[in-house]
Formats: sequence, structure tokens, C-alpha cells
Amino acid sequence: MQVKVEDVSSVKKVLHIEIPEDTVTRELNDAYQQLKKTAKVKGFRPGKTPRSVLERMFRKDVHMDVSSKLLQDSFVEALKETDLNIVGNPKIDPPQLEEKGPYKYDATVEIKPDIDKIDFKGLSLKKSLYRITDEEMDAQLQMLQKNLAQQIPVTEDRGVKENDFVRIDYEGFEDGKPFSETQKTENFTMKIGAGAISKILDENLIGKKPGEDVEIKVNFPEDHFNKKLANHEITFNVKLHEIREEVLPEIDDEFGKKLGPYETLDDVKNAITDNLKQGYEKRVEQELNEQIFQELIEKTEFELPESMIEYELDGIVEEVEKTLMYYNKSMEDQGLTRESLAEKHRETAEKKVRRHLILGKIIDQEELTLSDQELDAGFNEMAQAVNQPVEAIKSYYNKDQNNLEFFKHTLLEKQAIRLIIESSTIEEIEPELEKNTES
Repeated sequence: MQVKVEDVSSVKKVLHIEIPEDTVTRELNDAYQQLKKTAKVKGFRPGKTPRSVLERMFRKDVHMDVSSKLLQDSFVEALKETDLNIVGNPKIDPPQLEEKGPYKYDATVEIKPDIDKIDFKGLSLKKSLYRITDEEMDAQLQMLQKNLAQQIPVTEDRGVKENDFVRIDYEGFEDGKPFSETQKTENFTMKIGAGAISKILDENLIGKKPGEDVEIKVNFPEDHFNKKLANHEITFNVKLHEIREEVLPEIDDEFGKKLGPYETLDDVKNAITDNLKQGYEKRVEQELNEQIFQELIEKTEFELPESMIEYELDGIVEEVEKTLMYYNKSMEDQGLTRESLAEKHRETAEKKVRRHLILGKIIDQEELTLSDQELDAGFNEMAQAVNQPVEAIKSYYNKDQNNLEFFKHTLLEKQAIRLIIESSTIEEIEPELEKNTES
């Protein structure tokens, strides 16, 4: 077998593969011999059908099977011979197999880039010193207070006010005909001013009293969040049933008990403090990572395989779809397509690929390894993150070697980042927001 490598770029190659005629002939002979043993042809006893008859009846299927086997075997052999570290799937447009002559085909492949040794030591990093402020604590308590708020029916004789909750029936019409996106809805509760349907509708309900019927015309703008309503003029028939006021609980020890396993308000504040600290630790980690990769990407040049970028883009699109499904929405509802998302997030995907390749190079370069204790620690951390027993996490990864290797590589990447940080000069600074507050 002959293999010639054509360099299209540093990460893209074309393998010109030629399988000798005698190999093709042997594979065809073997295929027809096997077929002869099993073929049931009228007029011939099993095993006695002439090859000429088999060729006339089964030539297309035999040639397809043989060409598939030749492709698979020769491609694996070609990779061993060329020692190419390919990524993604090869692109092969196989020609038809002929009785005579060698079998020639081209395979376009992508490979991981060959990255020079990375000098990651001595980076200058800035670490923000985030502190929990009284304003943050108050904001968190107020958010929890909102979660425990009750809606109390208004008994006094008054009209709707801003921030009231109202219970209504509504139906929307376009040009006098019911509009599918605003079909008749009963006992719908919404907050006045939040713009659940439209702020114009909210404004027109202010001052109205329970029992009143209101006709409200709404011109939905082009950039309305519901694309199916954008650029439509809808006339709403609304019946107001009830006005409710939001009543907030006092922030005291009783408030703490209502929230969960807390005895006092101080217990709640301590839990909030722990959560905020964890959030700031993650934020600091993300900021340091951003600085690290900005510097390393700038000083490390290499081409990217398109297949690796596509893999990251597929993951981004999948996350968008999952998020939309959680809210019972679809990409079509939001006017999104895979193409538009790929274009929007391509730069992000490229950065992700560069980060993985840079970290992979440092892992190899520094000969980083993972001990059994570090792997167990990784399993424990994962178990805590997803609130699952550690044995269940171990069982999941041990069932699939590919998943396990991916998990191990993720832990090695974290190890590489720690090594970079330990080798860097870190300046502790006040966060920008605090500087602005002080000034």
C-alpha cells in the first residue's frame, strides 16, 4: 500500500492512499468464495453457483462490502504509517471499486497543531480582594423576603396601582380576528409594571376596579421579547377580577425559621455570607484564568483544526437548546438558528479550543500526572457539586473509559492552571466597583 501526505495547512492534510491490485483481487476472491457458500440461487445446489452468476446477481453488494473493508483497513494502516494524531472524523469520498487495477482514494484529515514549548512562568496577574458589604447582605435578605411575600386580596374600594398583582381574563384580536399567540386566557395573574404581556397593557389597567371590562390596543415593537408578537397590533379584551397587594414579612428570627433549617436571623446571615464567599472565590478564579489565557494565547501562535471548533460550537448550541427547553421555548420561537448561533459564538469556541490545546501542551511538557488520591478528591468534589453519592459518580465514570479519560484530563487541566498560578507574580488589588464607591 502506498500513502502520500499532502500538506494543506499545518493542521489539515490529505492522504492519497493506493491499495495494490493484488490486494483488491484477493479481497474480491475471498468475498465471492464466502458468498458461494451461503448464496441460495435457483437452479444451483448450495456451494455450486458459478462465480459468473454470482457476479451478475450480487456484484453491487459485493463491491460495496469489499470497498468498505478496504477503506477501513487501509485507513487504519495509513494512520499508523504516517503517525498522524488526527482529530474529528476524516472526510472520504470513496470511488467505485473496479475489477482491475489498484483502488485509490483520498482522505482529508485534521490533526492537533504542533505547539512549541510554552513559557508560562512569571506571568503578572491581578487578584481582586472582594469583600461582602452591608449593601450586599441587605440585597440578599430583601430577595429572600420577596420569596416569602404573600399576595393579599385588596378589600378597599380602589383602583389598580403600580406594583399591584391583578387576576384577569384576556383575549387578543388582530384585525377583529382572534390571534393565536393571545388566545383566550382565564384567571391570569400578573404584576402591574412588570410587563408580563406589555407595559402598555399594564398602564391601561391602572385605576381600573374589579369587575370592569377594558379594551386595550397594543402595538408590539420589532424587538419585543416574544418574536411571534413583534410588529403586530393587537386589541386586548380584558376583564379585571381581583386586585392583590404584596405583603412582605418582617426580617427577624421568625423570618429565618420560615426560610428553612435556621433558628435565628444570624443563622441566615451566616449562610448568605458562606454563599457570597464561594461566589467570590469562583469569580476570582475566573478572573485569574481569563488573565492567564489572554497572556498565553497572545504569546502562543498556532492554527486551529476546524473540527475542534465545530465540536465546541455544537456544545454551545446544545446548551442554548437545553436552556430554552427548560423554559418551554425553542430556537425557532426566539428567531435563532444553528448558523446564527455558530456565527455569534465562534470566537468563544476558538478561545475554548486554544485553552484546551495550551493546557494539553503544558500537561505534556511538565509531565503532569494524576495520583489515585487526586482522582478520588476529584470524584468527591464532583459528588458534592451535583449532590450525589460519591460511589454513584465513580460508577458512572468507570462504566465508560472515554468518559473517565475525559474526567481525568479535566483534573489535569486544573492541575496545570494551579501550576501556572503558583509560577506567577500576583498583585492583590481593590475591585473596580469598590474604587468607584470610594471615589
